[in-house]
Amino acid sequence: MAHAPQIKIPATYMRGGTSKGVFFRLQDLPERAQAPGPARDALLLRVIGSPDPYAKQIDGMGGATSSTSKAVIVSPSTRPAHDVDYLFGQVSIDKPFVDWSGNCGNLSAAVGSFAIASGLVDPSRIPRSGVATVRIWQVNIGKTIIAHVPISEGEVQETGDFELDGVTFPAAEVQLEFLDPAADEEGAGGAMFPTGNLVDDLDVPGVGTFKATLINAGIPTIFLEAGEIGYTGTELQDAINGDPHALQRFETIRAWGAVRMGLIEHVDQAAGRQHTPKVAFVAPPASYTASSGKVVGAADIDVLVRALSMGKLHHAMMGTAAVAIGTAAAIPGTLVNLAAGGGERTAVRFGHPSGTLRVGAEARQVDGQWTVTKAIMSRSARILMEGSVRVPADSF
Repeated sequence: MAHAPQIKIPATYMRGGTSKGVFFRLQDLPERAQAPGPARDALLLRVIGSPDPYAKQIDGMGGATSSTSKAVIVSPSTRPAHDVDYLFGQVSIDKPFVDWSGNCGNLSAAVGSFAIASGLVDPSRIPRSGVATVRIWQVNIGKTIIAHVPISEGEVQETGDFELDGVTFPAAEVQLEFLDPAADEEGAGGAMFPTGNLVDDLDVPGVGTFKATLINAGIPTIFLEAGEIGYTGTELQDAINGDPHALQRFETIRAWGAVRMGLIEHVDQAAGRQHTPKVAFVAPPASYTASSGKVVGAADIDVLVRALSMGKLHHAMMGTAAVAIGTAAAIPGTLVNLAAGGGERTAVRFGHPSGTLRVGAEARQVDGQWTVTKAIMSRSARILMEGSVRVPADSF
């Protein structure tokens, strides 16, 4: 019996922030995968090694966590005043689907570097030494991201002394600006607070009723009070991920929150939309020991935040969720703002399982509606491997 040979596809394996993913130039994909659809999804699933009933992704590039089961497609931008279009796919580990419903803020930090290294940015925009400004159109949510990429001798500078909790080694700092980050999700009307309230009573049948801040900024997010759901906000991954009952409870809350936010019409649809919305819980500052053994003091942070991604507690913090945290913290009266002590602020430093992160946001109220002009945070990025990935020719 004859079997199809493997084909080679140019690709780059990159770390961005606390995530890793396989990056492609759109023009390098096989022709039938250059357009959205089943062929593209099937290709990315095979590249990453999904669906895998063993949940290890041994036969692919994925790392068996939500942070490492990702794919990025970058192309020259078709929009004025932008350099590249950036499309993000969150690849399910154990199910046969790719979720295109949101962005990855961590991998956003790698897009500018990848675009420059791949020849997708006009050379005249790249200084010999200094900082290159890469204007990115985030296709999934229709928003602009500005990446400030360090350049040395005409090349992307990846090494440096910038430390990011959740990443073992230091690297060069990449500053990101998320412009007008209120997510324009279908069904949410583009409103930052889709219910019109800073805090809602979220009724979750069979689980309970909880105070919740439902916000569209960076990525749709459901914020809860840690104490109200039985936590302190200092939990590490094992405390949540080792408890199947807790994970199911969070997924039920997420499903009903998605309905309340107008992202889906029925809770049954949540299973096919794992990437959004996120669920997070917040608490006032308290000291704890991070997963690395680093002691985080209560005086080092403004608020504690723990967030779930793809059904598991994240080991650090999703970049898009950090945007939501910074935005919510800047708006007096949200659960995040109240946990941080209330009042007006332009930046917040929050504690997550791996350490701390600072994010800034500029929010203002116009005609009774809150808007945010941009959120700012620093990440780092590095090429881990470049060349080609191989997949069986009949796999997509």
